[in-house]
Amino acid sequence: MRTSVVTPSFNMGRYLEDTITSVLANLRDGDEYFIIDGGSTDGSVDIIERYKDRITGWVSEPDKGYAEAIAKGFARASGDILCWINAGDLYLAGAFEAACRLFEPDTEFIFGDDFYVNEDNKILAFSRGWVPSLRTAMLYGGWTPLQDACFWRRELYRKVGGIDAGLQYAADYDLFLRMALASHARYVPVTFSAFRRHDGQKSISSSAAYERERRHARIREVKGVRSGALLTTLYSGANRIAMSARSRLAPLAWRRPDLVGVSVTSLPCGGYWPAGNQL
Repeated sequence: MRTSVVTPSFNMGRYLEDTITSVLANLRDGDEYFIIDGGSTDGSVDIIERYKDRITGWVSEPDKGYAEAIAKGFARASGDILCWINAGDLYLAGAFEAACRLFEPDTEFIFGDDFYVNEDNKILAFSRGWVPSLRTAMLYGGWTPLQDACFWRRELYRKVGGIDAGLQYAADYDLFLRMALASHARYVPVTFSAFRRHDGQKSISSSAAYERERRHARIREVKGVRSGALLTTLYSGANRIAMSARSRLAPLAWRRPDLVGVSVTSLPCGGYWPAGNQL
């Protein structure tokens, strides 16, 4: 199977090269890589041009936000498996090979684990992406899988209508919710990537706006599920409590203190929970 990956970027030159090199290290014959820059003025274009001979395609032009950039990239993609990595985040070595190997015939969407890293690529924490049912966790609990550790079939992306380019903040939640409802999604205990903590992230710097878009998407899909209003309210409430508890307890329950401070670029894609687990 061939993989197509997209990186949306806007004035992320400080971290962009790390992202590019992590993707290029994973590309196999037939894989595709598209960088969609929003017209950066911070030297990002110079960085992209240094690698242009190894990139399938790229543009630098104004857009309406990261969702539109991702939509542009996936419109060009022809791979069997799709994914995206935001500028600043990283794939671990062997991520694409592992992801393709983990797709079963009836699997359309897989989601796994990642690391949180700081501005120097040092690990801050391990983040486990497990939930018993992605559909239930997203629809009733408002939970979002670890975006950089998600891979899905191109046919599924097309079936649900692709990413909503009009959203500014919660396009990831909206897309993954629609795909979770339309497919057989499977958690895999594999750490594919690293998510960088920095002030520019929209879900952090504009958390209220992100929550509004996420709530709108969830309510829209809940209305389409056949169940009584009271049952839906009770079920949603229970799952929201469960997901809230998960967010507080997960960092304590699934810790890898031995990896804190380690450079994530030295670690391959693999199983990091429990300690010693390997693919």
